[in-house]
Amino acid sequence: MNYGKLAKSVLIPVVGGSLVGIFATRNSKEIYDKLKKPAFAPPSRTFPVAWTSLYTIMGIAKYRIEEKESKSAELLHDTQLGLNFLWSFLFFKWGLRGTAFIEMASLLTLITVTAFEFYKIDRTSGLAMIPYIAWGHLAI
Repeated sequence: MNYGKLAKSVLIPVVGGSLVGIFATRNSKEIYDKLKKPAFAPPSRTFPVAWTSLYTIMGIAKYRIEEKESKSAELLHDTQLGLNFLWSFLFFKWGLRGTAFIEMASLLTLITVTAFEFYKIDRTSGLAMIPYIAWGHLAI
């Protein structure tokens, strides 16, 4: 096991997500609390724990794929992660709700494709993406 590579794979999404949280979602709790949401929508206090967990699992899945040396699957992962980070800016920082909705639909598609590609290479990595897909569907 390459612990340095594993740490990098986990820290990039966790630290990146934290930075997005700092710079894009300063008033997100107030915005989120004012939204008309379905009864199953999670409370805002769950987001930091949920996202840290999801980013950690995603990082571990990516590490496993990196060990199998699949550059195309790694590129899919990195692209969806970039879209993930962008969404918070679109929705919370810039208030572009329609654009954020379209971006979220694209993101969910890309996450699903990434999970499928991961699954073909490493079953555990593909299955590890399922909670992320499920959480993403709560946002749309």
